[in-house]
Amino acid sequence: MLSLNRPLSARNLAAGPLICLVLAPASATAVGIRQPLQFFSGRTEMISTVKVMAKKPYRSRTMGNGRMLPDGSLALVQQVFDDGKSPAQRNWKMHQIGPGRYAGTMSDAIGPVLVEEVNGSYRFKFRMKGGVSIEQWLTPVPGAEAAKSNMTARKFGLQVATSQGIVRRI
Repeated sequence: MLSLNRPLSARNLAAGPLICLVLAPASATAVGIRQPLQFFSGRTEMISTVKVMAKKPYRSRTMGNGRMLPDGSLALVQQVFDDGKSPAQRNWKMHQIGPGRYAGTMSDAIGPVLVEEVNGSYRFKFRMKGGVSIEQWLTPVPGAEAAKSNMTARKFGLQVATSQGIVRRI
C-alpha cells in the first residue's frame, strides 16, 4: 500500500505497467482490436522498466492467466516479479461498458479502473492506494501479438514514477 509517510513502493507502482495485461489488443490480425478483452484469455507476459523518482530503475515481469467469464467479462490473475522483491499476486475483473470503453476492478486500485480507446490506443486511468493517480497509454504493435505501454504515476499532481514496457501473448 502506498502511504504519504513512506517512499513509493516499487510493487505498487508496478501496477500501472501491468494494467496493459488487461485490455491491450494484439493487432488487427491477431485476436482483434474489436475484442481486446479476449487477448488476455490464456497466458500473457509483461516486461517493463519502472523508474521511481530518486531511485534506481528496476525491471518488472508479470505473468498473467486470464479467462473469459459467461457474462463476457475478463477475470485475470497476475503473478508480479519485481527485481529485489518477493513475488506478489494481483487480481482484475474488467468488462465493456460501451463502444471503446471499459471498466472494472483491480486489487491494488481504489475505485474503478476506467479505460477508453483513443485513436487505436487505450488510455487507462485509476487511483491507487496512497493517493497515486495512474495514467497509462497502450499502443498495439503492428504485425505482432503485443502492445507498447507508457505509464505515468502522479502524487499531489507531481510525476513520481514512469514505466515503459511491452506486453505479449504467450
